[in-house]
Amino acid sequence: MAAEPKTRPTDASVDDFLDASPPARQADARAVRDLLSEIAGAPAVMWGPSIVGFGSYSTGGPKPMDWPLLGFSPRKTELVLYFASDFPEREALLEKLGKHRSAVSCVYIKRLADIDLTVLRQIAEASAAWTRGGHTSC
Repeated sequence: MAAEPKTRPTDASVDDFLDASPPARQADARAVRDLLSEIAGAPAVMWGPSIVGFGSYSTGGPKPMDWPLLGFSPRKTELVLYFASDFPEREALLEKLGKHRSAVSCVYIKRLADIDLTVLRQIAEASAAWTRGGHTSC
């Protein structure tokens, strides 16, 4: 029998998780939560012990699994945002985002003050639209 994935929706409190996150990340995390919830049209839900996710989709492929449509995690030194890895506008939008680093589906930022929030919204909207359109990379 295959092991259950660790990253799946839980009943844990998002507010409690954000309250326990690094103090320097809390205000930014709440702002990102509100933005991603609005774009996904879904409430924030804990996925595993450390990801705040919004909505869900099945990744398909040989080992399909459910994954958040959009998500983030307030880590000790950065906010990690989870978006589709291959939507067409990704690279062009990331070039306009501001101070960040990225790898596959993750975008890492130190502070929201370091980035253009309008571009962050565009990234989240494009990622969600791409995934809703049936593209299932994560």
